[in-house]
Amino acid sequence: MTQPTDIRRVAGHRPSLLDAFSCQGGAGMGYHRAGFDVTGVDKDPQPRYPLGFHQGDAIAFIRTLGPAFDFIHASPPCQHDSECQRLRGNAHPDLIGPTRDALNATGRPWVMENVRGAAAKLHNPVMLCGAMFGLKTYRHRYFETGGGFTLPQPPHPEHVAPQAKMGRPVPPGWYGQYVGNFSGVAQAREVMGVPWMNRDGIRECIPPAYTSWIGAQFLACLAVEVAA
Repeated sequence: MTQPTDIRRVAGHRPSLLDAFSCQGGAGMGYHRAGFDVTGVDKDPQPRYPLGFHQGDAIAFIRTLGPAFDFIHASPPCQHDSECQRLRGNAHPDLIGPTRDALNATGRPWVMENVRGAAAKLHNPVMLCGAMFGLKTYRHRYFETGGGFTLPQPPHPEHVAPQAKMGRPVPPGWYGQYVGNFSGVAQAREVMGVPWMNRDGIRECIPPAYTSWIGAQFLACLAVEVAA
């Protein structure tokens, strides 16, 4: 990882992370568990966000205050590329390009996440799946990196467990798809490791296990640079 600007490397320091388009904090909590000091930003109030939070336009926040953070994660709204939203005929803005431009302008290392429908718009994305982390849900998400930071593509385990239909109750031994107006909020909280979330947060969130892994990759790169 080649950094365009220095990252503070003080013993005991928790690197700062901006969690843009934070929603209820699935991504942010993963980075927090990995060892980051996290600040979320979202245009909507997020009373369930479990960490430091600022309400405001995420792209504007990235442009103005993003350079002050050691690392930036962005999850622009996925509805534009969501199969469910297309079937309903709903129109949503495509913020992937504007978000990438804002991230690149900061000069900081970053990750941008989205759903499978947006994968073709992302540059060399890494795909993460719940099966990679022992979760009983597959929930594929795609991660583009920039600012000198890169991720390896982990091996993708075979999907052995059957998957319940979208939003339906999950039979014993099956994996769930916790989207839409799904049933089983308590089960989804346990499976994805998000006990503070409600249904609205769960159906769009990144399981914290994904970003805990990403954060660990970033911190490992920093450790190598310090040792060099």
